[in-house]
Amino acid sequence: MSDMKLNRQQEPLLSVRNLCQYFGTTKAVDDVSFDVMQGEVFGLVGESGCGKTTTGRSIIKLYNITSGDIYYKGARIAFGSMARKKEISSLRKRFFGADADEKVRIKKRIAQLKREIRQGKHDHENCDKLFAERKLAEVEEKYQPLLESAYGAELEKIKRDYQHDKDLAKKTRLTTQIQMIFQDPIASLDPRMTVYEIISEGLVIAGEKNKAIIDEKVYKILETVGLVREHASRYPHEFSGGQRQRIGVARAVIMEPELIIADEPVSALDVSIQAQVINLLNRLRKQLGLTVLFIAHDLSVVKYFSDRIGVMYYGHLVELATSDELFRHPLHPYTQSLLSAIPFPDPLYERQRKRIKYDPLEKHDYSVDKPRLREVLPGHFVRCNQQEFECYQKELNAK
Repeated sequence: MSDMKLNRQQEPLLSVRNLCQYFGTTKAVDDVSFDVMQGEVFGLVGESGCGKTTTGRSIIKLYNITSGDIYYKGARIAFGSMARKKEISSLRKRFFGADADEKVRIKKRIAQLKREIRQGKHDHENCDKLFAERKLAEVEEKYQPLLESAYGAELEKIKRDYQHDKDLAKKTRLTTQIQMIFQDPIASLDPRMTVYEIISEGLVIAGEKNKAIIDEKVYKILETVGLVREHASRYPHEFSGGQRQRIGVARAVIMEPELIIADEPVSALDVSIQAQVINLLNRLRKQLGLTVLFIAHDLSVVKYFSDRIGVMYYGHLVELATSDELFRHPLHPYTQSLLSAIPFPDPLYERQRKRIKYDPLEKHDYSVDKPRLREVLPGHFVRCNQQEFECYQKELNAK
């Protein structure tokens, strides 16, 4: 369990708490916690297979999470009961050897855990339904005064708009406000659909039936991402890799999300095209007020684009800090190893550059004192045990 604290001056847009995603015996993500604040770019880095993509897919509910809680705008959108069920099982084993007072405490704790499981399942299953009801209530509140005060042709138009917005509100989903840009610009686009169909599909699923509105939004978003209207009638195979990724960006942004999960959106592209796509995301972020969870393994790209960075290793979040702080004071040995691998365009420097090798068995002894995510400095978290925590603080004080 981590000791991460929320920033009370600003409630997070996305809050991940003790997320576990297991596939059989494989612990793809194990006890990961972090917050993403409104308007920021949160970078998630690490080597291939460390759990970055699985974390993103769990947040957007492509997987049912094994354990933990995921909150979006304060509402729980995903829940996993494994940790609580394990605790109940452990408490029941302790119950028979406990004294009378301890048995009372165990019963209370088990009852509390069962309530939490019931509530968590309810939130997980009903978050979209409750959100749709709120949106419907907002539509009613907006249009009722207008319907009462209008008449004639104006009233007929307001009635049409009211019915249109009401139909959309009924089909809206909270998780639609989170969209994902996938890593592979080829595999993520249906080769049998035109660009128009690919980009407009989300609008149709969300209940939009007015073709004029769909046309307007599709053509506008194509121009926004640097394509042209004529591209709408073409198929994905007719485009370059960079253009395909722009189509993927358009498909996500047309839904007007508040949070974009960008899963290594430039790793499959040439370096020159990478810069274009990153600049596009940066422009859209500022233009549309987007919040971005940026998943990558290229630390140079992440440093340029991210406000804060979380470093993952073997399913664990091992370090979290602002971009400048992480590059200035990397504390976890794995973070230091990653930073030492960044090439520099200077042959003299490259000849002298030394790679730092990370061997967890050599660097850590967690046989007795288990690690958890601890706040070494305000806003700078490191996964460590108590002994390492004290060493990190001495190291920082000495600088």
